[in-house]
Amino acid sequence: MSRYLVLLIIILILAVIIVIIRPKAQAQPLIEETMATTQQRFTFQPLDQSLRNTLNAQESQVIINKGTERAFTGAYTDTEEEGTYYCRWCNSPLYSSQSKFHSGCGWPSFDDEIPNAVLRYPDADGSRTEIVCATCQGHLGHVFTGERFTEKNTRHCVNSISLVFRQETPVAEAVFAGGCFWGVEHLFEQKKGVYSAVSGYTGGTLADPTYQDVLTHTSGHLEAVKVYYNPLEVSYEDLAKFFFEIHDPTQTDGQGPDIGNQYLSAVFYRSRSEFDTAVRLIEILEAKGLKIATTLRGAAIFYPAEEYHQDYYVRKGSQPYCHAWVKRF
Repeated sequence: MSRYLVLLIIILILAVIIVIIRPKAQAQPLIEETMATTQQRFTFQPLDQSLRNTLNAQESQVIINKGTERAFTGAYTDTEEEGTYYCRWCNSPLYSSQSKFHSGCGWPSFDDEIPNAVLRYPDADGSRTEIVCATCQGHLGHVFTGERFTEKNTRHCVNSISLVFRQETPVAEAVFAGGCFWGVEHLFEQKKGVYSAVSGYTGGTLADPTYQDVLTHTSGHLEAVKVYYNPLEVSYEDLAKFFFEIHDPTQTDGQGPDIGNQYLSAVFYRSRSEFDTAVRLIEILEAKGLKIATTLRGAAIFYPAEEYHQDYYVRKGSQPYCHAWVKRF
């Protein structure tokens, strides 16, 4: 075989290799470009003041001004009842009684938080780590490690005044809008870990809207569903994935045959964690070629719809006409 023929064969082999490899080399930049474009579409908004409870002077001093109540004076220092500890400022579930233990420090102590409920920041004193509610940023206390009180080797030292205790399993809230609320509510209520779902209106400018108000297309409200769930059984990410799979997130003018601004697709997030989760899921779907029309909006006051809208398909004994589960993740 002549050396020219050998050279020609080598060139052909290299050409084939380049053709095979080139798409793979270009795929990652294309995905990164899609993700960057997706992130630029959305802007995070902190929890609105209207969704936070009114605080008295003592509560404000600790929760807003980052004060500390005196040791051994808090209402929950030695409580042992089973239940859940919620944020006093925004009602988000923070700690389960299963993670509470006696440390002798003079404040309620927990060795773990409910997933994504607490954020950590370097404290102003330069040595400790502050913990705040992930939803409203209300001050809780400080977190310490290395003390070996429990196997998790972690102690959340929390001010009782930052908490509200209820003798119940954790109840978290999530709000989604995906067209007619009858179908969204019906499907969410079948999801494991969900206590209940409520049809209602949110995101508009009119207080206490009725169904007839929303039908005028002038109130700005979307038909939405508030989902009450146990965050120890099902994560917000699982709920958000389910939301994107039970309706068409690419439709821009409504959902199925229901056309109008009250039927638009939207996620109403309460925390940065929920916002980031929704953005990440949209990035995944758009990297698969879907053009997502869903908007991300800061949580607003939710108004339950009239009683005849609740559990509509259960009462009628029928199934959703414009919602169905489609595997997308």
